[in-house]
Amino acid sequence: MRRWLLGLGLLLSPALYASLPVEPLRLLGEHPLDGMPSGNFSGLARCGDALWAVSDRDDDRLYRLQPGETAWQAEAQTFVVPPLPDSGLPWGLRARTKLMGTLRGGEMDLEGLSCDARGNRYLVSEAHAAVLQLPEIGQPQWLALPPALLRQARASGMLLKFNAMFEGIAVDPAGERLWLAAERERRGLLVAHRVQSVWQCSGSCVLLSEDGPALPPAQLKTSRSWAKSFADLAFHGDKLFSLERLAHQICRHSPSTGEVERCWSFADALLTDARRYAQPWGSAEALWIDAEGAWIGTDNGTLPRGDGETRPMLWHFAAPAEGWNGAP
Repeated sequence: MRRWLLGLGLLLSPALYASLPVEPLRLLGEHPLDGMPSGNFSGLARCGDALWAVSDRDDDRLYRLQPGETAWQAEAQTFVVPPLPDSGLPWGLRARTKLMGTLRGGEMDLEGLSCDARGNRYLVSEAHAAVLQLPEIGQPQWLALPPALLRQARASGMLLKFNAMFEGIAVDPAGERLWLAAERERRGLLVAHRVQSVWQCSGSCVLLSEDGPALPPAQLKTSRSWAKSFADLAFHGDKLFSLERLAHQICRHSPSTGEVERCWSFADALLTDARRYAQPWGSAEALWIDAEGAWIGTDNGTLPRGDGETRPMLWHFAAPAEGWNGAP
């Protein structure tokens, strides 16, 4: 597999990437969620003093997560979605998206959540390749993303297939940099910069674009491979972190180049007989990183895991002993 860092012309060799250490993360706790009846826990962020979640089957609400003794409670906060902007996507993709949204629910297909220091929430719509900003005070509005972002992504082989669009979002605390993850076939990382009130590409919006199959972790004991994928993004300590669903790991990236710097695995904790889901490519969809650890949410679509639990799950992992910014 070849890993191109677009715009810089750098190539990270397969041997070098494979040699990066992958330390296992220690599970601190797991919490089933009540109050998210549609399931499909697809995005997570700490905004202010609480964790908030989003479901890709609910177009008009966020969920504030309240700790409980046996389960956490997801309390809905609704909002009104403004009229959609022109996504710039081809007619065929838009028509298929609209049909699928009508059949399964969740026309927006909200796949990620992030917050800035001013309390703005940012939700990414996979179906419409758009980002919705929810201010603490005021009306929701769609961001005017630079048209070059979509053009460059598609020219790089991303965002060409239905249900393989934007799958994660991260925003820096100042609200001046915004990263998006293209899910799969090809997967990649994109960035836009806010200059005053205008979002633009500073050079290339594409940091990373890559393709190729990969095997799930050894615990699944399968020789079948699937396309590599990104499931979510988080920003912490001036670093970008990706949730890698198939590999069952979290990876740290340079926010300016997209280069992978280090990865940590959660496979040992989540691929036990009791916690394993039937889908071998994994169900981890939501990620939040802070100094104390990592929070991961599952989009299991109400399907049971090994012990029969069907509710969405929130897992809490301890941070590495040397912190998230430790050297390999």
